[in-house]
Amino acid sequence: MTDELHPMCAKCAKVMCSPAIGIAETPALDEAPSYCPMKLLPGLTDEASHEYDKPEVREFARLASIQEFECYERTAEGLRTKIPRVEELIQFATKCGYKTLGIAFCLGLRKEAQILTAVLEDKGFRVISVCCKSGAVPKQRIGIKPDQHITGPESWESMCNPIVQAQVLNSEQIDLAIMLGLCIGHDTLFIKYCRVPMTVLAVKDRVTGHNPLVALYLTQSPYYARLLSGRRSSHI
Repeated sequence: MTDELHPMCAKCAKVMCSPAIGIAETPALDEAPSYCPMKLLPGLTDEASHEYDKPEVREFARLASIQEFECYERTAEGLRTKIPRVEELIQFATKCGYKTLGIAFCLGLRKEAQILTAVLEDKGFRVISVCCKSGAVPKQRIGIKPDQHITGPESWESMCNPIVQAQVLNSEQIDLAIMLGLCIGHDTLFIKYCRVPMTVLAVKDRVTGHNPLVALYLTQSPYYARLLSGRRSSHI
């Protein structure tokens, strides 16, 4: 760690921002680590908090918190989860009064996009969808060489076009954009150019069935130990 302090919540063991205290008590920041953003940037924290005074922001945040609450249930065995993300999406869009949803999907997940469209339409939503290859722009347009084509140098390949995906959904005046399986970098461009509220249903991970956390969970096993300190697995 360098001498300069910066927010490092991922390294915090105290979690003073979410303490186990009574509803009438106040979190004690004096026990928070020196790199806690609540200590380092108190003015920024207060400024951000004032954003929730805006009626539309407050209501959106309120509905999001209610949605979070409804994902759990108390049982005799303790607290447990009960709602998958796709069902959360349906419930939250309904809470917000959304009527038209837009899906920006990767061509490799077109089957999933078809299923999602059918599910959302069955729930009464109007669904607009746009594929990552929309525009049919050759990869040479952005400087890709033939020997960098996935299917080989002799094949014509369409570039992924997240900017046109965003612009199509912007033009359709949708209530909520849903990102489904866009590649790293392409998803960044989509987020940059999307001008409507958006959420993510799934991210691209070709190896793990689009569940990138699997690799993190396996860093303590021989299979993905290489992700930490250059270690290599000694056996499989």
